[in-house]
Amino acid sequence: MVKETKKGGKMSRRSFLGKAAVATAAVAAAPVITGFPTVWAQNIKNIKLRQFGTGTASVNAIAEKVKADLGFTIEMTALDSDAVVQRAVTQPKSYDIADIEYWVCKKVYPSGVIQPMDTSKIKLYDKISPLFKTGQLTPGADIAQGTAPHTVGFVEKNEDTAFAKRETQWMTLIPTIYNADTLGIRPDLVGRPITNWRDIMDPAFKGKTSILNIPSIGIMDAAMICESMGVIKYGDKGNMTRDEIDKTIEVLKKAKKDGQFRAFWKSFDESVNLMSSGEVVIQSMWSPAVAAVRAKGIPCKYQPLEEGYRAWGGGLGIARHLSGLELDAVYEYFNWYISGWAGAYLNRQGYYSAAPETSKQYMSENEWGYWMEGKKASADIVSPEGVTMEKKGAVRDGGSYDERMGHVACWNSVMDENKYMIRKWNEFIAS
Repeated sequence: MVKETKKGGKMSRRSFLGKAAVATAAVAAAPVITGFPTVWAQNIKNIKLRQFGTGTASVNAIAEKVKADLGFTIEMTALDSDAVVQRAVTQPKSYDIADIEYWVCKKVYPSGVIQPMDTSKIKLYDKISPLFKTGQLTPGADIAQGTAPHTVGFVEKNEDTAFAKRETQWMTLIPTIYNADTLGIRPDLVGRPITNWRDIMDPAFKGKTSILNIPSIGIMDAAMICESMGVIKYGDKGNMTRDEIDKTIEVLKKAKKDGQFRAFWKSFDESVNLMSSGEVVIQSMWSPAVAAVRAKGIPCKYQPLEEGYRAWGGGLGIARHLSGLELDAVYEYFNWYISGWAGAYLNRQGYYSAAPETSKQYMSENEWGYWMEGKKASADIVSPEGVTMEKKGAVRDGGSYDERMGHVACWNSVMDENKYMIRKWNEFIAS
């Protein structure tokens, strides 16, 4: 495992944010951060922070940019969602930073392994999307059901393990990435307009549909489908009663028995292959998976639906054991993360930055218009790796940031009856 770095001293952090860090909008020309205090500069090369998570935001390109800009090392390890929960709770000394989703935070944070961060040390805290503070994209907007990030985003005091019911000085995770998920379709094969979640249950698509086989996420898709069908009206889709879980699973079991589903996928690649091959024409999908299908020259659309989107979000948490110089480095890292470069990188993959405004300076006018404003691309849209994702003239499925994130119906969730739900879900898969 990674060698532990020496902890000690009360080192004043130098905020790298400021005029030098935002002097240019060109990603390639983003300035290298210099001018660390003398003692910091002497010790910075020895710092190595161990980050683990599901891999969505834990990418090598970000680690390499941190090394170039801040001088220290972020070692990233990717695991699946279940393994993330297990490691976070049972091996708290094996990591320094936990990259977790907010619904996972509901499982992890109460165990006491994560320390909250002091928002007064987050220089661009005011730029973070209000979705992570109040649950509302705009004042007065409805708050979506499920484990909305703001409901697990704060604690009252540094030592608390219970979530606060309001925005406070102590934040559980620094938000990094989020998105609004919907159904992916093959417009060349479905043969008609798709407008509702219930369309996945249309007998016309028998044997050509698929849903996600990760219980805590799949059950939310199922709830969107059942409510759209009019067969169940939930009190809260994100926190079902046992009776609501039973009814949802029965709908899925019947559909499976009738041959409605072709498969139940767990990985990104599985979803891409099912859609690319034409074995499936409508299914649960993730935005980058739709882009991966289109990159092969195959028609695929991330279809906006009348009932809205199922959303998810993730962030970075600090291990309880971290202190001294390493803790100072984490705050530098978090401030860097929401200062723009990383957000622009994530935006170009089809996700959203937690501080949208800061990422604009690191994107071209064409990129910002396409990804954030719902405008037609004035030139080809390319991925961070330089692969063409969309051709000139394309418009992002679902439109602008406000249109997509302003139409969220529920967030990925952990229910009070989570163990019961998982048992019933596994019964459905095995049926």
